[in-house]
Amino acid sequence: MKADLGVIVSYRYHLMETDLKAAATQARNGLWATFFFMGVVSMAWVARIPEIRDANGLNNGQLGLILLSSTTGAIIGAQLAGRLIHTYGSKPVIQTAIVIMPIGLIFMGLSTSPITLIVGLFIMGLGYSSMDIASNTQAVVIEKLLEKRAMSSFHALWSSGAFATTVLGGSIAKYVSPRDNLVGVGIACFFLFIPAVKSLLSPEIDDHNGGEEETSAKIPLIGKSVLPLWGMGIGLLGGLIAEGAASDWGAILLRDNMHFGKGVNAIGFAVFSLAMITARFMGDRALDYFGPRKTVLYGGYIGGVGLGAGIIIGVPLSDSHPALALIIVSIGFACAGIGIGPMFPAYILAASETPGIASSVAIARVGVIGIAGYFIGPSVTGALAQWLSLPVAMMYPVLMLLLAGYQSHIIKK
Repeated sequence: MKADLGVIVSYRYHLMETDLKAAATQARNGLWATFFFMGVVSMAWVARIPEIRDANGLNNGQLGLILLSSTTGAIIGAQLAGRLIHTYGSKPVIQTAIVIMPIGLIFMGLSTSPITLIVGLFIMGLGYSSMDIASNTQAVVIEKLLEKRAMSSFHALWSSGAFATTVLGGSIAKYVSPRDNLVGVGIACFFLFIPAVKSLLSPEIDDHNGGEEETSAKIPLIGKSVLPLWGMGIGLLGGLIAEGAASDWGAILLRDNMHFGKGVNAIGFAVFSLAMITARFMGDRALDYFGPRKTVLYGGYIGGVGLGAGIIIGVPLSDSHPALALIIVSIGFACAGIGIGPMFPAYILAASETPGIASSVAIARVGVIGIAGYFIGPSVTGALAQWLSLPVAMMYPVLMLLLAGYQSHIIKK
């Protein structure tokens, strides 16, 4: 009888484990789609930035300053997201963010005055950071339930969405206004998000409050216990500053400083995105083979040196040999994409394993520092571009990418 009872208990446990893995598989598929559409919405304006800048009567310095509004939204969103996820779960936060993000994009598309653009950027930053923290928290749990790496593949789908929306924006730039482009993408993605998030892990099984482990939802701003999070956050900040510069200033660099026309000027970020997609689809294997620390180390140095060399050589060459210059600067953007690709997943995974701190809160702390860099970086680059020149200003994200590689020493393995 005891033996039979043991078999029954074992069988029930097996059924529960099977159900959890089935739920995790469905959630993984839904999260792949969620990351894809998040990339589409957040990067839809990249190919249209020069036109939006001109439509709002801004110079580079003013645009850089206005980009700080998205930084403010991102910081508020990330801080709120960590607490809300720990209390209510990641899925409800994502369900809220899928409404906020498209609204921000629509405001950006409709902007013909700086105040409208500021409002749109703030809403986008708020929604994007909330969804980013919640989606990465959900991704950590899915990896644990499936007992298989998937984090980098989620970010690969984000990059795929960013690439698709950049190609779309560049290819229709001569025929469709930025307003119709961004409003159309915002409305379409709002409806596409709904089925994507439906299959995500429910709060009952997403381990949002740490499960059986002793974790804290409240952590100090500074102190010994959170020093590793600050170290990882600074490293992530360096990588995301470079990513933000590539997305927000790449098209302007190719248009204003290398004299490439509408559509062609989006090639730099398109190449960057394609390289990042490739690196992220290979990233789970790289994380298994090299470990997060070495993956970040190699990526930061390869990306920083490659991007810096591409700009230093390519920009002056564009006056005499434009085709060769385009190839060289594209190689530089490709190196940056390859280097940055697995960096975000590596830092997020490292943060989620911080002892004694709920994974959502740890991810939020590292994320808010990094995401702030994603939005602050382009603003600083814009200010430097106005003061000096854009090619010189782009050396700032190059240095930050090298810093990201150096900060890999914070990661334990």
